[in-house]
Amino acid sequence: MSHLVYIHGFLSSPASLKAVQVRDWLLNHRPDITYHCPALTAYPGQTKHSLERLVESLLPEPVYLMGSSLGGYWATWLVEKYGLRAVLINPLVKPELLGSEYLNIELKNYHSEDSYTLTEVDAEILLAANVSEIKLAENYWLMVQTGDETLDYRLAIDKYSTSRQLVEEGGDHSFQGFERRIGEAIDFLLKG
Repeated sequence: MSHLVYIHGFLSSPASLKAVQVRDWLLNHRPDITYHCPALTAYPGQTKHSLERLVESLLPEPVYLMGSSLGGYWATWLVEKYGLRAVLINPLVKPELLGSEYLNIELKNYHSEDSYTLTEVDAEILLAANVSEIKLAENYWLMVQTGDETLDYRLAIDKYSTSRQLVEEGGDHSFQGFERRIGEAIDFLLKG
């Protein structure tokens, strides 16, 4: 049995559009791959622990990752720690970009009533999970759109410069038309 772990973005949930699209695609085209999309908190310490526990519970069976935005940041950390493969969609690559404007204020989840208040300690935990050097470049497929209004796509292009890349003109942070790339993404993950 193979497993795909979809890691949603900051303040998002398993109800996000891309997460639902991947889940539905697997049900229709690859029911042999078990889909996982944990509901992750905005607190990085809890998220890190939840993702470690999930991946370790699935290994040694094949585990593949997809991560969007902050989920791409976490996917990178998991790839380098466990030797997995990942598709990254408009990923966060510089954790300091989740800066002071997100600290010590109430933050709301986009899909639920959950709220969070992050502190400087949370920012330090997130920063500590940063992968400064990509060692398993062949294990990543980076997908970015140049119209990303939230993150600078060029930072991701630089960080994953020796990995497979798809750079689409236009679009936005949600990666417009992502559903048309899911089959290719699954093929990439499985070929490793």
